[in-house]
Amino acid sequence: MNDKGTLILSGLGLNCERETAYACTAAGGSRVEVRHSLDLLSGKVSLQDYDFLIFIGGFLDGDYLGSGRVGANRYKYSANGEGELKDQLAEFSQAGNLVLGICNGFQLMVKLGLLPFEELATGGQSVSLTHNSSGIFEDRWVHLGINPKSKSVFTEGCSRFYLPIRHGEGKIVVGSPEAEAKLLSQNLDLLYYTDDQGQRTDHYPENPNGSWKQIAGLTNARGNVMGLMPHPEAYNHYTNHPHWTRLPQGQEEGEGLVFFRNAYRYLKS
Repeated sequence: MNDKGTLILSGLGLNCERETAYACTAAGGSRVEVRHSLDLLSGKVSLQDYDFLIFIGGFLDGDYLGSGRVGANRYKYSANGEGELKDQLAEFSQAGNLVLGICNGFQLMVKLGLLPFEELATGGQSVSLTHNSSGIFEDRWVHLGINPKSKSVFTEGCSRFYLPIRHGEGKIVVGSPEAEAKLLSQNLDLLYYTDDQGQRTDHYPENPNGSWKQIAGLTNARGNVMGLMPHPEAYNHYTNHPHWTRLPQGQEEGEGLVFFRNAYRYLKS
């Protein structure tokens, strides 16, 4: 691979395209394009021209019928000049290209069936994201740990993160005991909420949504597809940190850029 290009889909209520594009460019992306989601749906944009697809955060379709649900149905049941959108997305990920879903983008991906078991082509869905246990929209910073057995391209060489979250439906739920066992046995539970000592926790607000097994992000088995509720693109510079004036001087990059740097290192390797 050689970094053909990054496609960031925006519009229809999504609103994180600028900081996501900045994070991609700052991390070394050579061709980063923001296009309206309808450009892909209509065939004006082809996935074949890219090797990195990003579903960003925001409030897609106003979160009507649940976050990401309307968008997921749109992709499942639409077609353009290249065929069914769900087939194009499935082929894109199965070819080893990178797919990243952040917050609303993560919600979209699980409802599509793109994560964690790549059921998109068959129309399946084993995992979902639902309303926070707190019953309110959560806007705070959280500590995150990483499953060391994961094969994720995005978190290679990392162990902990501190990132912002802002969501009302971030609670991971799994549809069956069989799916739970499969998810854990394949180490698809990529990111999890921790306390400030790095220990997994169900305690609120360190775990802001009551997610099953404290999960904050998922990967597919081969590690090229990732979705997470925290916003790495929102910590792209040290001044994004809530206590930035107390941080050690000398490093301007925010922790969130690591996800994007790992992505481009993989694409250019």
